[in-house]
Amino acid sequence: TRTQTAFDRGVNSVSWLLIRFMLIMVPVVLLINGFSKGDWVEASLFALAVAVGLTPEMLPMIVSSNLAKGAIAMSRRKVIVKRLNAIQNFGAMDVLCTDKTGTLTQDNIFLEHHLDVSGVKSSRVLMLAWLNSSSQSGARNVMDRAILRFGEGRIAPSTKARFVKRDELPFDFVRRRVSVLVEDTQHGDRCLICKGAVEEMMMVATHLREGDRVVALTETRRELLLAKTEDYNAQGFRVLLIATRKLDGSGNNPTLSVEDETELTIEGMLTFLDPPKESAGKAIAALRDNGVAVKVLTGDNPVVTARICLEVGIDTHDILTGTQVEAMSDAELASEVEKRAVFARLTPLQKTRILQALQKNGHTVGFLGDGINDAPALRDADVGISVDSAADIAKESSDIILLEKDLMVLEEGVIKGRETFGNIIKYLNMTASSNFGNVFSVLVASAFIPFLPMLAIHLLIQNLMYDISQLSLPWDKMDKEFLRKPRKWDAKNIGRFMLWIGPTSSIFDITTFALMWYVFAANNVEAQALFQSGWFIEGLLSQTLVVHMLRTQKIPFIQSRATLPVLLTTGLIMAIGIYIPFSPLGAMVGLEPLPLSYFPWLVATLLSYCLVAQGMKRFYIKRFGQWF
Repeated sequence: TRTQTAFDRGVNSVSWLLIRFMLIMVPVVLLINGFSKGDWVEASLFALAVAVGLTPEMLPMIVSSNLAKGAIAMSRRKVIVKRLNAIQNFGAMDVLCTDKTGTLTQDNIFLEHHLDVSGVKSSRVLMLAWLNSSSQSGARNVMDRAILRFGEGRIAPSTKARFVKRDELPFDFVRRRVSVLVEDTQHGDRCLICKGAVEEMMMVATHLREGDRVVALTETRRELLLAKTEDYNAQGFRVLLIATRKLDGSGNNPTLSVEDETELTIEGMLTFLDPPKESAGKAIAALRDNGVAVKVLTGDNPVVTARICLEVGIDTHDILTGTQVEAMSDAELASEVEKRAVFARLTPLQKTRILQALQKNGHTVGFLGDGINDAPALRDADVGISVDSAADIAKESSDIILLEKDLMVLEEGVIKGRETFGNIIKYLNMTASSNFGNVFSVLVASAFIPFLPMLAIHLLIQNLMYDISQLSLPWDKMDKEFLRKPRKWDAKNIGRFMLWIGPTSSIFDITTFALMWYVFAANNVEAQALFQSGWFIEGLLSQTLVVHMLRTQKIPFIQSRATLPVLLTTGLIMAIGIYIPFSPLGAMVGLEPLPLSYFPWLVATLLSYCLVAQGMKRFYIKRFGQWF
C-alpha cells in the first residue's frame, strides 16, 4: 500500500478542522435558541440546518472537477495522470528528486570504446562484453542493449555459435556486477565472464591482462587503471570493467555462486556515452524559478554524475555517496539532504531513505525516474513521475507518465497543480469564512430577537444556492502571484482565515437586522416573514459577492476579474435570490415580497460590505503576509 501523500494529509487535516468547528457551533446555536425561544423542536431543526450549512457539501465535487480538469489539460500535453490527487501534489511539490539516466539524459546510450587495460581498442574485450550481455536471461539494462547493438555485424557468427551459456548470476545493487558462465564448445573450456562497476570489479580482481600476459593486479597497476577510468568519467563517460576466470570444466550441470566471483582477471573496459537532454537545463531552471529545488539521486558514478549535472545547471558541490548515506543516522541524513543537491552510487533503498528524510523535514517531494531500481522511490514520493519508455514496474509505481521526454512539461504540471489547489482552497476559504459569518450572525440575532432570524428551510435554500454559485470555480483562474511558489494544505491557515474574514459579513448582517427591525418595523412575531425575507436576500447576495471579494488578493472586477463562467453563475444566483421572495416558492416557504424602498438600502449595504471586505483583505495580507 502507498503511504499518505501531502494531498491526503492535507484533506484529512482540513476535514477535522471543519468537523471540530461544527461540533462546537451547532450545540451553541441549539442551546441559545432553545432557551431564548422555548421551542426545542424548532431549535433542533434550526441547529440541524446550521450543521448542514457549515458542511462544505460541494467539496468532493469541487475537488474532483478541479483535478479532472487538470488531468484533461495535462493530457493535451501528452501527460497521463494515473492518480488525480497527483495533480495537486504537483503544485505543492517543493523538491523534485530525479534519477539521472533516461530523465536528465537522452536515454540513448551507445558504446563508445572497448579497450584493454592499456587503453588500446580490443576486439577481445568487445567479444567478452557481447557474450556477457547476450547470455543474460533477465531484463537487460540500457548498457547491455548498447553492447548488443554495437556488436551487430562486428561479432562473427562463428563466435556466436561457438559459445554456449551454462549459468548466470544476475545483477544486483549491492554487488553491482553481472556474471555468466559460458562454455567453449570447440575446446570444452568453461569461463566466467563478469561485467560491472569499476570499484566493485576491482574488489574481486587479483590480476589483469597486459597484451598476451596475465599479471598481478598490484597497487600501482590498480591506481593506473583507476586513473584511466576516472579520466573517462570526467569526460562524461560511464565506465564498466570486464573480467574473466577459468572454471573447472567437469560436470553436466555447472552452477555459479557469488563465491565464484573471486580471483578475476581484468580484461579491459567499456565506455558509454549518454548525453543530457536538450530540455533538461531549461526545465530545471524553470522549476527553480517556480520554487522547486531539484536533487539528483542516481546509482551512477559520482564523477559522471557531476559532469552531467554541471551541464544541466545543478550544483555539484559536495556530492554524497551511498556509502556515506549508509553510515548516517536518520537525524544526520535529515540534516545533510538539505545541504546537498547530488547523491550518487545509491541503492534503491538509499534513494527511498533520502526521499523519506526530505518528507520528514516537511517537504512535498516528487520523484522522476524510469528504471527498475526507481520503483520504490516512485511509490513513496508524494508524486511519482515516469516516462512512457520506462520499465513496466516504474510505470506501475508512478502517478504521472510523460508520453514524450520533454521535461518542460514538468513546469506546466507544477503551474497546473498550483492552479488546481488554488481553486480548491479558494472554495474552502470562501465557504468556511462565509459559513462562520452566518453562524456568528445567527447567534447574535437569536440572542436579541423573539423569533428565529431565518427558518431552517431558508438556511437550506440559501446554502444550496450559494453552493451552486461556486460550481464554476474549477473554471476560474488564479493570480500569477499565487502561482509563483509551492502551495500546501494548511488547516491552521484555513482556521485563521475563517476567524478573521468571516465576521466581516456579520457586521452587515447585523446592520440588516437593525434595518428590518427599526426602519421596516419587522420587530414582532407577526412580521417575522418580512424580517426573514430581508435577511435572506442580503445574506445570499453578500455570500455570493464573497466569491468575487475573496477569490483574489487584488481589487475584484478592476485588478482581477473572474472568468466568464464564474461571472454568469454568480450573477444568475443573485438574480434568482432577489426573485424568490416575490415568487410562489417564496410564499410556500414563508417568505414575502419586500417593499421597493428596501433595495436602495440593500445596494448601500452591499457596497459598504465590498469596501470593508477589501480593507479587511489588505489588513489580513499585511498582518499574515499571505492571502490563501
